[in-house]
Amino acid sequence: MARRVAVIGAGVSGLSSIKCCLDEDLEPTCFERSNDIGGLWKFTETSKDGMTRVYRSLVTNVCKEMSCYSDFPFQEDYPNFMNQGKFWDYLKEFAEHFDLLKYIRFRTTVCSIMKRPDFSETGQWDVVTETEGKQERAVFDAVMVCTGHYLNPRLPLESFPGLCKIPPSQKLMAEATKKEQLIERGVMKDTSEDKLEFILYLDDLAACIGAKPSIPLLFLKDPRLAWEVFFGPCTPYQYRLMGPGKWDGARNAILTQWDRTLKPLKTRIIPDSTKPASMSHYLKVWGAPILLASLLLICKSSFFLKSAPDNLQDRISPYLVSIW
Repeated sequence: MARRVAVIGAGVSGLSSIKCCLDEDLEPTCFERSNDIGGLWKFTETSKDGMTRVYRSLVTNVCKEMSCYSDFPFQEDYPNFMNQGKFWDYLKEFAEHFDLLKYIRFRTTVCSIMKRPDFSETGQWDVVTETEGKQERAVFDAVMVCTGHYLNPRLPLESFPGLCKIPPSQKLMAEATKKEQLIERGVMKDTSEDKLEFILYLDDLAACIGAKPSIPLLFLKDPRLAWEVFFGPCTPYQYRLMGPGKWDGARNAILTQWDRTLKPLKTRIIPDSTKPASMSHYLKVWGAPILLASLLLICKSSFFLKSAPDNLQDRISPYLVSIW
């Protein structure tokens, strides 16, 4: 019997969690308190449920090849940095492609999650949910909380009344300059140095489950792919080349990632050079040079015709004199 997994939230991480459960032959049930997928990426004019939402004009600051699911690339004509609507369309495509919607219970709120009395032996959880005022209790073998840290708006105005009063720019710059000086003198620690290098972090996580690509092995088996992996951008597809989540389309996704990046930049239709060019094409290309050359020949011919009679007169006159 497949183990049951409760997935809380049908946003970006919730959808991928449902799919990963299915990949591992688990039985997921996703609880989503709104009426649609997408989490904060589902724009609404009002937020009646109190959830945080993106604003309509939001544009992603991470390119599509770096922010896609590792086994589901964006369509090639999608912009590299897309607005809220395009990204939400991508989430819908992902859910429909892998048939995830049937595992989601919409308009369902999770009221409580408690360990069962025999948790030390079974590892099971009691999950209480509410749908249209009716509560229901169910037992799950695991729980995945996919609500994110933007679930509720965080603006404690009551505790900090002056939070929205932004100081003058001069004061902000002075504080930033003072902080830089203290860091240079060693009085204050530079917290930016504590930030992780995300590629090393991803490699460490992938190594734990055996999904980190082996560059030397790739160079022996597939030099072209190894070149793209080592010298190219660190896209999610790399972690699908081997290991428990191996995907057959990972190689092609890596080799075509620049095609998908350049596609939205090609906004003009260029004629196919293999087809024979029409007469209008030749006129456009050679018309101006031919016209310029014709004008130069006409000017030169006019100058020659004007000077020719004088030259002939100079040559004929001495001859006539010699005859007479």
